[in-house]
Amino acid sequence: MTFPASAALWFLPFVVPVCLYVAFTDMREMRITNPTVMLLAALFVAIGPIALPWDLYLWQLLHLPIFLVVGILLNAAGVMGAGDAKFIAAASPYVMLADWRLALALFAATLLAAVVAHRAAKHSPLRRFAPHWASWDQGQKFPMGLALGFTLMAYLGLAVNSGP
Repeated sequence: MTFPASAALWFLPFVVPVCLYVAFTDMREMRITNPTVMLLAALFVAIGPIALPWDLYLWQLLHLPIFLVVGILLNAAGVMGAGDAKFIAAASPYVMLADWRLALALFAATLLAAVVAHRAAKHSPLRRFAPHWASWDQGQKFPMGLALGFTLMAYLGLAVNSGP
């Protein structure tokens, strides 16, 4: 893991509520809102210069427009939703390029856990706690914000515990 633990410690308390909100709203409404992804990006812009060396901060910030363009193309091709693409772009500065394999492995594990948990809750009495959530009746569609948010939280959590 190459993301500095001290930087992750700066970001984590601010990013966790945003990620939890993304997971919640995506399950409830099947959408990730623009203000939420803008807040995630703004948090990096605001806290990044404090948490990271200037050159690393600028390099990480460069991830955002690159991933946004790729996300827009993938959305246009029908591969992913627009909210998912925007969230990935806003989350990309928080992930070091050298950790891409770890990030993908975390995403795969979180996606599997999220699908199992969501489907299990959908067919259990837990559904009564949120009977009007849009994600219950989407057929094959899945609220990816659930997995994406938990992936970012797990990545930063691992970074905090990885060392100095």
